Amino acid sequence: MTLLERLRGPVEEAARALLGCRLTAGGVTVRLTEVEAYSGTGEDPASHAHRGRTPRNAIMFGPAGYAYVYFTYGMHYCLNVVSGTEGTASAVLLRAGEVVGGLDTARSRRPAARSDAELARGPARLCSALAIDRTFYGTYLLGGHLVESPEPPGPIAAGPRVGVTGAHDKPWRFWLEGDPTVSEYRRHVPRLRKV
Repeated sequence: MTLLERLRGPVEEAARALLGCRLTAGGVTVRLTEVEAYSGTGEDPASHAHRGRTPRNAIMFGPAGYAYVYFTYGMHYCLNVVSGTEGTASAVLLRAGEVVGGLDTARSRRPAARSDAELARGPARLCSALAIDRTFYGTYLLGGHLVESPEPPGPIAAGPRVGVTGAHDKPWRFWLEGDPTVSEYRRHVPRLRKV
């Protein structure tokens, strides 16, 4: 089964299929080590498409294999791979990766990283290491930017998603067990608003 065929399946299977894949952008290549699955309209309160199609999330409605990039907290970009069947929104957030090509370039973009394992640990850091920004939105990833690994990725673990308020306990975060680039789990705690 090809990667595209796997991406067209259920979002959990698409997420697992991305682990171990190589993603290249901006002169840097990472081996994906951590991802999170998000399904579509009315099914997943943590999904950007939960309440329906908007100009921001339109790409999530397919077809599979395209980049959904969004800006968060007014300072970070995050990259998702669109999955599922066309017309039904789902995507997989790329949370972390090991830099396997362009190491010096990644280090220059992430000078605050204390180790190479931290260069692309976390979705915003991954985008920073790869120089991915809003211009990457809608890019077709397969066959160029994103390729399957020739070897199996290794044991895969699953657990709750990170930093979301809705459906936070859904075990849709997947990672390569024991990999040092995988981010630490932190449950989202809503901030108290001052009145």
